[in-house]
Amino acid sequence: MRVVVVGGGFGGLQAVRSLEGAPVELTLIDRQNYHLFQPLVYQVATGALSPAEIASPLRGILKRQKNVHVLLAEVSAFDLERRFVYVNELPNGENGVAIPYDVLIVSAGSRYSYFGHDEWQARAPELKSLEGAVDIRARILTAFEAAEVERDETRRKAWLTFVVVGAGPTGVEIAGQIAELARDTLPNDFRSMDPRSARVLLVETADRVLTTFPASLSKKAEAALEKLGVTTLLGHTVVDVGPELVLMQTSDGDKENVPARTVIWAAGVTASGLAAELARAAGTELDRAGRVTVGPQLTLPGHAEVFAIGDMVRVSDEGGAIVPLPGLAPVAMQQGRFVARVLRDRLQGKEGRSFRYVDKGNLATIGRSKAVADIKGLRLTGFLAWMTWLLVHLVYLVGLQNRLLVLVRWTFSFITHGRGARLITGRARSTG
Repeated sequence: MRVVVVGGGFGGLQAVRSLEGAPVELTLIDRQNYHLFQPLVYQVATGALSPAEIASPLRGILKRQKNVHVLLAEVSAFDLERRFVYVNELPNGENGVAIPYDVLIVSAGSRYSYFGHDEWQARAPELKSLEGAVDIRARILTAFEAAEVERDETRRKAWLTFVVVGAGPTGVEIAGQIAELARDTLPNDFRSMDPRSARVLLVETADRVLTTFPASLSKKAEAALEKLGVTTLLGHTVVDVGPELVLMQTSDGDKENVPARTVIWAAGVTASGLAAELARAAGTELDRAGRVTVGPQLTLPGHAEVFAIGDMVRVSDEGGAIVPLPGLAPVAMQQGRFVARVLRDRLQGKEGRSFRYVDKGNLATIGRSKAVADIKGLRLTGFLAWMTWLLVHLVYLVGLQNRLLVLVRWTFSFITHGRGARLITGRARSTG
């Protein structure tokens, strides 16, 4: 059986690893040669970790799994009738290469949604990729460098104003990290300006931060953010992003221009463009978030040989009702393992089963010794929640070497309040 897996993220990698030893021939296709531990991308963006510490080469991860081939390529289209995946941008320059399959697993992930304003992305990058994290790190650090040499006080304030759009876990985490960077790490690094004068604005359309958490934890998180120096602007919507200004609108309709040179986007989610390609090939429709609908076995309607998992799908039950699932890594990981079990059952001639998500809880860190956790009804805050967050992320991080490196980094940072990866690389020195 030839099994093609598209995407080496959490879902795709779990599916591949769970099929180790199975009588199948696996091909894993990804446009990157590494698996990215996305929950820690924001720490790269704020200089706490280096890119290599949260990413592992796919070939290195799978080097002992003899039934898998890794292909570095960009998937461009699907032919579900003839059972081909078409890929472009192979390392040798080939395009339009057809990869045959008997079973297809697509786990292409998602990206942040700019709600019809994709032109904002150049000025407000999203925090979903390693390249995005490095770009954002450069913008943040360059803003402090620009403020150091800026003589005009108004322009200096704009350089030292950081706007984070979206108060989900990613937005809360990076807002807290920027505030800690300004107040704990950088004060002794500059001579002409005080980094502690930086403003971090966390903008959220809803009436509370961390809306997927219980309201009591949202309040605790908001209080912890404010203690760090983050200003939470609830009931605010960004309506325009300019080179030097962010236009916001309150729930009452009032508008305000905020001078800011650094904007980070962490609001809304839309599925990868491959979801649209898959839906087009299957003749099905997408939902408003660009997701394709799959059945209880995570297969496309009319195509039992095609599985789709992760953030790019919504799941229906046996009666056709949509099952609400959070857009979290554990969902994709459980779905990847589930698909592998289904395939093993099919090889043995067994009846299929339906996917059931086991919710193990929700975690978000805010800053040093500050976090919130909701674990099966057990609600934790402060240092205990923070330690739980650290432990869980170390366990799920791929690779023993990365776990050790990250543990050392975190320990050193906790003791010294330092961040050893504050490098401006990969982009122009101006964020204007």
